[in-house]
Amino acid sequence: MKQLRWATLGCGVIANQLAQALQSRGQSLYSVANRTHSKAMAFAEAYGIQTVYDHLEDVFADPNVDILYISTPHNTHIGYLRKALSAGKHVLCEKSITLNSRELLEAMELAGKKHVILAEAMTIYHMPVYKKLREKIESGQLGALKLIQMNFGSYKEYDMNNRFFSRELAGGALLDIGVYALSLARWFMSSKPDQILSQVKFAPTGVDEQAGILLKNKEEEMATILLSLHAKQPKRATLSFEKGYVELFEYPRGEQAVITYVEDGRTETVKAGHTDDALVYEIEDMEAAVFGFENRMCLSYTQDVMDMMTSIRRDWGMTYPEEEREG
Repeated sequence: MKQLRWATLGCGVIANQLAQALQSRGQSLYSVANRTHSKAMAFAEAYGIQTVYDHLEDVFADPNVDILYISTPHNTHIGYLRKALSAGKHVLCEKSITLNSRELLEAMELAGKKHVILAEAMTIYHMPVYKKLREKIESGQLGALKLIQMNFGSYKEYDMNNRFFSRELAGGALLDIGVYALSLARWFMSSKPDQILSQVKFAPTGVDEQAGILLKNKEEEMATILLSLHAKQPKRATLSFEKGYVELFEYPRGEQAVITYVEDGRTETVKAGHTDDALVYEIEDMEAAVFGFENRMCLSYTQDVMDMMTSIRRDWGMTYPEEEREG
């Protein structure tokens, strides 16, 4: 079996984790592209990467690239997706994969036309603990799902020039951290929520600083989500079933969950995988999809989550400059 050649577009924190994850599997990044050439050179030197492009655009034309990992700001994704997919590259793109559902649908249609794999780098869909937990749930041991309660709060310095609060860089809680919470909810809910209520607190720049979201699907499973970019919260989720409840800690990665059975108060700890190997699991699933073994990249869930985020922002009347220019 041939070894797939990975390229990274961007060389920030996630790109470093990608390079390290590949090295742990006895692989290495084939190439690096970055808007700032000197940063790409430094990144390549750190990881022994042989190919550094003089111009960022050259990565799309390189016939040796099999998979491109895009880790640039959200608002740049669709432009790069168009070029990468049109060039016949498989793409694993950082969350949020696009700004809205229209952009994602365009990318999905292009990937289908070019017969390549398109996926969002959503850790939740690949962590062994969540896969193992869902198998246990699907066995019926816990009965039907009733409620999901989730919170994700991060404390960012109140600097309106920071990317988290920047409209020009598609900042805000929903696309940055809310995508994790919504993805975890979708992973465990039986179907896509079709009823959504929300409240929002805007930052001075006009992006969402804080939000509360209530979801319900046709099975009448419900989820509540609280998000904040300026108030630290534990990354915790509780799934309530007829016969017990599940507590998840430190998502979106994590390596264990605790089940409490309501009949007798008995607890059970479910463990699988390791938090530090999150990128390894994404790589494994992406390569399996590219080789045609099994597609575990959950693009339909990515689409469901993007539809929800698009609907929520529409209700808020919140748009980004790119969306305003495109009408």
